Amino acid sequence: MQSWRGVVLAGGKGTRLGELTKVTNKHLLPVGPFPMVYYPIKKLVGAGIREILLVSGTEHMGDFVELLGSGRDHGCNLTYRVQDEAGGIAQALGLAELFCRDCRCVVILGDNIFFDSLHVLLADAARYPDYAWIALKQVPDPSRYGVAELREGRILSIEEKPQQPKSQFAVAGVYIYPPDVFQVIKGLKPSWRNELEITDVNQHYLRQGRLGYSVLQGYWTDAGTLDSLALANQLVREQPPAF
Repeated sequence: MQSWRGVVLAGGKGTRLGELTKVTNKHLLPVGPFPMVYYPIKKLVGAGIREILLVSGTEHMGDFVELLGSGRDHGCNLTYRVQDEAGGIAQALGLAELFCRDCRCVVILGDNIFFDSLHVLLADAARYPDYAWIALKQVPDPSRYGVAELREGRILSIEEKPQQPKSQFAVAGVYIYPPDVFQVIKGLKPSWRNELEITDVNQHYLRQGRLGYSVLQGYWTDAGTLDSLALANQLVREQPPAF
């Protein structure tokens, strides 16, 4: 049996949410009946993952601890790591190295709201234990996201926010990585944003022929803008996510 550990990335300033994030982290804002951060935790616990690491910044880490505590009330054991400064998704994931050790890590961006449970994704990835695995979602506006070009069940390329997308399949914020991901992260160079990009991690596995994917069938959105936060609330009210 494979050993899995969960990682929830809940950092970022949330500046696109304007006044709503002046005094709180965006992942503590409400989506439906729960704070946003509950959803990735519920997804992981619903898939049988009990050991979960939450990464956030310095300003509001105390609020997460006060809200979530040890994780007991959520059916899991929570560990916390502080990302001292904004350095990108891959940099935040790098903080999970000691936590994940020899396990595969299931990484969810804390502002991703989606319907599907994680069971299919984990079952697909379990057949390829040394692969990285990503979730894709067909969207009407792929140029807003990282876009995967697909052919005969394989990923041919991934482009970040392309002007002329090669498909309608966006890279959703759900990733599974083997233990060597932390060596990959250590070899990354900062992008023009001076951040370590998760797209570069995925590109590494793609070049090695070790990148697989599953397609989300239900709804998916981030909740990082005013419009997408409103959409997330609407979607969750109309059809609560599967856990």
